[in-house]
Amino acid sequence: MWFKQLSFYRLTSESIHETDKLAAALEKSPFQHCGGLDWFGEGWVAPASHLDSPVFTARDCQLLSLKREDKVLPAGVIRDFVEQKVQEIEEKELRKVGRKEKLALKEQVTDDLLPRAFVRTHRTTAYLDCRRGWMMVDSGTASKAESLVSKLREALPPFPAALPRTKLAPHTAMTDWLAAGEAPYGFELDADCELKDGSENGAVIRCTRMDLTADEIRQHIATGKQVTRVGLIWQEKVRFMLTDTLQLKRIQFLDVLQEEASQAGDDRESLFEATFTLMSEELGELVEALIEALGGLEDSQASPETVSTPAPTGQIAVPAANGSDEKLPWD
Repeated sequence: MWFKQLSFYRLTSESIHETDKLAAALEKSPFQHCGGLDWFGEGWVAPASHLDSPVFTARDCQLLSLKREDKVLPAGVIRDFVEQKVQEIEEKELRKVGRKEKLALKEQVTDDLLPRAFVRTHRTTAYLDCRRGWMMVDSGTASKAESLVSKLREALPPFPAALPRTKLAPHTAMTDWLAAGEAPYGFELDADCELKDGSENGAVIRCTRMDLTADEIRQHIATGKQVTRVGLIWQEKVRFMLTDTLQLKRIQFLDVLQEEASQAGDDRESLFEATFTLMSEELGELVEALIEALGGLEDSQASPETVSTPAPTGQIAVPAANGSDEKLPWD
């Protein structure tokens, strides 16, 4: 249940608050096994085995799960079967098999082998934080996260999700943090980072289990290297690696949260709900604080109140979204 990676999107509409509407839309595209000549199959499933609906709701958060099956048919296996058939034809008919005939044989072999191929299965889980206006995807791979967003757009067109656009580029902010030897409020520097030279064939420096406030780190920054990844700890509860593409990787929910979830009850239903509630609350607060540390969202994704009125000391302004362009300003 605990997310291990995180890609997040700004929700740009309030219509997704309707749980029944979302569940009904996802039920129209249930998961189906890939059979016959299908290379893959995907669809929505219940987020946990004890649930019947494709949407689980707790405290304004809607949890959902996309399941996908892919046929595994290595190119080397196809090539071996094709070569075997080519050899049989040439020996039997005493002629050379041409290129077009080999392509036809390849298609035939693929169709013959596909129904017998092994199947690889994976799930991508996400939830909609309707109160804060975020969609959180348990994936550190952009393509998998975008695939889930695309399926949601098919189910609820046009699904209102956009990549967050912050006023300060992540790599700029992370470089400033390490140069100053201090993380923003609520965060602590951990012990891992990655720095890259800005030139076309620039060097890459990876630091592991190292004091990130050391002079050696600042020397690399002084020579023009920029931080592309940095390890952070959020309020002594969550450890993660922040990337320059605004993704969270290697997320670890520390013992204090896991112990709190385990005290919710002995049955799996209570434990599942408690874990999801705690996780969604912490990730929601973490993302809000992270966006604030990056200067806030661009005006096109922030409400007029957020643009004109700064947050009081010790609080975080929660922007409301109204933009939909997914191009990152720092790409």
